[in-house]
Amino acid sequence: MTSHAPRARPRVRRTVALAALVGVATLGPALSGCTETEGTGNKGYVTGDGQVTVLEPDERDAPVELSGEDLAGEEVDLADLRGEPVVLPVWGSWCVPCRAEAPDVVAAAEELEDTASFVGVNIRDNEGSARGFEREFDVPYPSIVDDGTALVSFPGTLTPQTVPAFVVLDEEGRVAASILGELPSTQTLVDLVDEVRGGEQDAGGAARG
Repeated sequence: MTSHAPRARPRVRRTVALAALVGVATLGPALSGCTETEGTGNKGYVTGDGQVTVLEPDERDAPVELSGEDLAGEEVDLADLRGEPVVLPVWGSWCVPCRAEAPDVVAAAEELEDTASFVGVNIRDNEGSARGFEREFDVPYPSIVDDGTALVSFPGTLTPQTVPAFVVLDEEGRVAASILGELPSTQTLVDLVDEVRGGEQDAGGAARG
């Protein structure tokens, strides 16, 4: 199991609602993931069991501040993407579950193209191997290259050892949802983004009312 950072935040686990959307995959047996001896290149990374967590709008912290260069050498700043949800897949080419889930992640990015942005966080990778991963799976989104320190921008959600993982930011750039571990299916991620967008719309309607 992944250890959490010391500063805990309230979590609303909407497993019943999500189970109806994504099926039993999110409630099934623990998924195998990266450990110190499997697929990590001795980087010491661990993963969760595919646990899905959703935070209600009033439980979300301040917007995440994160920027960096992608594998093409271009600057990426999450602040530029506010106004729509942003999905952050945390991955490495050395991570066996990351490779296994890659087709589903790419399919989700393509399906959500008009409603969410995707920015990967590529952790402690060899540049050539990471580029090869993007070519092999035809990854359509950029990935910030990082040595692992970027994950401290998500206290209470990720640790520097959490790979693979997914964080969904809301339109304001706040952490709204996460998946710790290998992605169960394309639909899991699509439904999670829809859940975040639906919650924002509900909250906006309540505020206007």
